[in-house]
Amino acid sequence: MRARTELVAVVTQPDRPAGRGQRPTPTAVKVAAQAAQIPVFDPPGLREVRERLAALEPDLFVVVSYGKIIPADILAIPRQGVALNVHPSLLPLYRGATPIQGVLRDGRTETGVTIIAMDEGMDTGDIVLQEKIPIVPGETYGELHDRLAALGASLLGAAITALETGTLQRRPQAGLAPPGEIEATLTRPLHKDDMILDWHLPAKQLADRVRAFAPRPAARALVAGVPVKVLQARAIDDRSDPARAGEIAGIDKGAVRVYAGSGQLALERVIPPNRGVVDGAAFARSLRPAE
Repeated sequence: MRARTELVAVVTQPDRPAGRGQRPTPTAVKVAAQAAQIPVFDPPGLREVRERLAALEPDLFVVVSYGKIIPADILAIPRQGVALNVHPSLLPLYRGATPIQGVLRDGRTETGVTIIAMDEGMDTGDIVLQEKIPIVPGETYGELHDRLAALGASLLGAAITALETGTLQRRPQAGLAPPGEIEATLTRPLHKDDMILDWHLPAKQLADRVRAFAPRPAARALVAGVPVKVLQARAIDDRSDPARAGEIAGIDKGAVRVYAGSGQLALERVIPPNRGVVDGAAFARSLRPAE
């Protein structure tokens, strides 16, 4: 992004209760903007600040992870007539709130970043730039998030340069993927139930779910009757026993193996109740009654 680009204001979500005390907590972007002495708007609804945004006479809006549909009258404010959205997937696949978790959960081997010129739909605007990257085997949500963030910043800078030079090209999303696949990959905000590991699923699917939620909010599992958060796991193509799904199959160096619907899942790093992170083997040994 060119150094002469000036960020005149930041719009973000209102402070939300967080932590054990449920104290109102600002978003990370609000904290960063205030530290940089950039004006911040955090209204419950965008129309509440429409006139204030228009008074800034911005050339461009840039939207990243805002989490709400932006009305047409707000999108019409920029003088350049465009709002650019940075979305961490290969649109039109994985639209919605949780695309990074979605591609990992589904065991995809590639993803990317798409810059779109926004419309009133959910991630349906014309594509202006897109770049694909491979997903590293075993890569977690946190690791992939950081790589995509860096790529998104680079692509956004290129898109702004193209807009300034009049070379920005737009490509409609229609026809870029089968409608059924688009529908099947739609994502939504996460719920607690999404993080629960169903031991009747194949071990590979369970490992992908662990990756999708690591390091936060972390997958949840019941092991020998004990609820744990699972931060790292790997699928093992070993002896299956679907009738024993969820039972401990054995302990290896640094891991505890659990029967899945097919194969076994080796739990390598977990958080037991009221404890810090431990390896799976240490957790399993703690389950044994003292002699």
